[in-house]
Formats: sequence, C-alpha cells, structure tokens
Amino acid sequence: MMLELSGVSTGYGRTTVVHDVDLAVTEGTLTAVLGHNGAGKTTLLKAVLGLLPARSGTVRLAGEDITRRPTHRRVRAGIAYVPQGQQSFGQLTARENLQVVADAHGAAGRRRTDEALDLFPALRELLGRPAGLLSGGQRQQLAIARALVTGPRLLVLDEPAEGIQPNVVSEIYGAITALTTAGGLSALLVEQHLGYAVEHAAEYAVLASGRVSHRGTGGGAAAVAGAREAMAL
Repeated sequence: MMLELSGVSTGYGRTTVVHDVDLAVTEGTLTAVLGHNGAGKTTLLKAVLGLLPARSGTVRLAGEDITRRPTHRRVRAGIAYVPQGQQSFGQLTARENLQVVADAHGAAGRRRTDEALDLFPALRELLGRPAGLLSGGQRQQLAIARALVTGPRLLVLDEPAEGIQPNVVSEIYGAITALTTAGGLSALLVEQHLGYAVEHAAEYAVLASGRVSHRGTGGGAAAVAGAREAMAL
C-alpha cells in the first residue's frame, strides 16, 4: 500500500474538521476523494502532507509511519503536492518554473523534465512565456509537470479540474492515468467535479462533514452514476 490513513482526525484550533478517516491508495493507482465545498477534502490532504497534525490516527507511506514527520521530510520520502488554483511563479517563464526544481535534482531532474514535457507536449511551445500569461489549463499542466520533476512516489492533487476547459482536464487525467498504469507512481486527488475523477480512479471515497459517507470502485459510467447518487444524499 503506497498510502494508508487509519482513523485520522484533524482540524484547526479547537475545531475538528476531519473525523476518524480511513483511506488507502494502492501502489500504482489513483484514488479520489470527492465531496462538496466544506466537506473537509483539502483539510484531509493537509494531514497527508503534514501541514496539519493528525489529532488521532496514523498516516503511513509505503508502510512507514510518517504521522509525526514534518512536511519537508514527507516530500523527501516521495510526496509531491499540486495545490488548488494552478499555482506557478508568474514572473518566471515556464522553462524557469521547471528549472527551479530540476536544478535541485541534477541529471535526474533534467531527464524528468523531458518526460514531463512529453506528457504535456503543448508546454514545449510555451517554455519561453511567463507563467503568469499562460491559460489556467496550461498553468495546471505546468504545476503538475513541476511536481513530477521531483520524481515522486505519491502525487497529491487538490481540485485539478477547477476552472479548466474539459479538453484540458481530459489531457491531465489521461496523463495521470498513464503514469500510474506504467507503475512507479500513485496518486491521491480531491475533486468536487467527479466525472473525470471517478472514471479514472481505481477507488473513490465521498467525504461529507469530514467523514467518509460512501466508498466505491471507479471506472465506467456506472461508477460515475453511483458516485453522483452518493454525493446527492
């Protein structure tokens, strides 16, 4: 198991937002966490990343207990994060956005940059353009490519489809699926727009008021319909 959460609760100040969540990401697969705004999805990701401490429960990465590890040690252990909102260094070019990360990884970083650009070939023509002038979909592809340059074992994404054209969303999910299918990468994402997520996920969980209200197996129209029904409850 690449990631395993057992009985995880977390929150802010005196308020517990996520309650006793069990969640697993099998190696080489995509797992999706679904839910409406305010369900606790991003808060749960922060517990995975160490940005919020777990008040109870355990977080394991590839079998190792990382519950008390700080965020930078989780990153070194192989977690890469793509936050919500297509974030980039707007004044830097797309090439410089990638190079900032690649330089820290030497020859492996340069190789991974080429591999990431192979996943998103449209970015090659935009490498000299300031990231702030890219479209939302292009910035999201750039953010994912930058995360992949680190060579992660687990890619964590927060609302990757938000505000992006459907054809670009399809490319993004296609790229993630290709990487997980090829092995060597697992992915966890949270999503409000569930169509693409459930279609490509091996498993999904629906979060409501910080608790898992439904679980299912992804893939195909029936799975999407079941997830929509669960979210409507």
